[in-house]
Amino acid sequence: MTEAFLQYVWQHKLLEGGLTTTDGQPVVVERAGELNRDAGPDFHDARITVDGIRWAGNVEVHIKASDWNAHHHSDDKAYNSVILHVVYAYDADVVLENGSKVRTVEIADAIPDQVWKNYDDLMQSALTNEIPCSPRLKEIPEFLFHTGQDRVLVERLQRKSEDVGRMLKSTRGGWEQVCYQLVARYFGGKVNAFPFELLAKVTPMNVLAKIKDNPFRVEALFFGQAGLLSGIFFDDYPNALQREYNYMSAAYSLNPMQAHLWKYFRIRPASFPPLRISQFAALISRSSNLFSKLLETRDAKALRTFFDVEASDYWRSHFRFDKPVGKGVSATAKNLGDDMIDTILINAWVPLLFTYGQEHADEELKDRALAILHQIPAEKNRTVMLWQKAGKTPTDAADSQAMIQRYNEYCSKKRCLECPLAFRLLKTNVSDDMQ
Repeated sequence: MTEAFLQYVWQHKLLEGGLTTTDGQPVVVERAGELNRDAGPDFHDARITVDGIRWAGNVEVHIKASDWNAHHHSDDKAYNSVILHVVYAYDADVVLENGSKVRTVEIADAIPDQVWKNYDDLMQSALTNEIPCSPRLKEIPEFLFHTGQDRVLVERLQRKSEDVGRMLKSTRGGWEQVCYQLVARYFGGKVNAFPFELLAKVTPMNVLAKIKDNPFRVEALFFGQAGLLSGIFFDDYPNALQREYNYMSAAYSLNPMQAHLWKYFRIRPASFPPLRISQFAALISRSSNLFSKLLETRDAKALRTFFDVEASDYWRSHFRFDKPVGKGVSATAKNLGDDMIDTILINAWVPLLFTYGQEHADEELKDRALAILHQIPAEKNRTVMLWQKAGKTPTDAADSQAMIQRYNEYCSKKRCLECPLAFRLLKTNVSDDMQ
């Protein structure tokens, strides 16, 4: 028994039979109230009728009535607005801070047996399954499952918007700078996300703006700032890059990052940092105003074309400086690739576009962000595989993002009662005539 469960059955009116106060007065619940997760009573703005008299105010929920005293609510004026005390077990009369007796309803006998069983089954399943409701997911009709997906997808974008907001604050509201850094982060993948974002931070956009029409100089700037142009090289290309960078370093007083931050262990050669840096340089050479350019691009197909960049010719035969690869390496291996482009769109551009729409009260931009996700194939990762194993296959990236959010924020944290699926699972096989 937990207060969270009692709050849930109260919030969703999963109670049967007529309710009465401990004094025998009939209670009719018109509005259970809004669940409050901050300090103060559990539910705000409830509407109930007690013995024919309509009341509006707050509701507090406890396992035992005496918990009211244990939590010192009698000494707190914030609880004077409580119009009803909902308890599983009535073991004591309690009063408000102003001395008035608190109206109390005991609900132990009002919770249907099937709700108890469904809840217990769910909690037991949570002990053995990474997705607690996986044994019963087949009971959820597809249209209801996907309706819930929409809600958690927006939750995920809202959370990512908070990250974008923090970046905006640190860059004093610069959308171009945030776009530049965020796209750079996802060029690095999981392993090199931090060094790639750092590379964007130490490579000034105003310098890039001056040289953007010269792809070779842009590449020299990025490789130099990445700390990868120090030392002695044998090949002509890195030597040429080094000479160009040394000139720019002196002209613009540049300070590179440390080369040891880049990681190569357990990464496919096609994802090695030098290759990704060359591809990123090619992207930036297309437009120094990256955010503005992307904002003009309306759908996933056009965005893919924009991000379809290729590393410079040297990287057709190398994955690192002075280390040629064997024969048979396809030139197409030097392209960014559809999967990588989709990762950048899903994790960098869509959250940025959604946040921009939110900040400017532009619903069309927010809808465009969601539409882009629906135009991208579903992701392939461990979390998505868990849902597939449970019988739910994502149809697109919007679906897979919602699955990731649901797993990260609900399943893995065992917050089953807060998941949109919980109501359907707890109410299964329970009469619809519940009070």
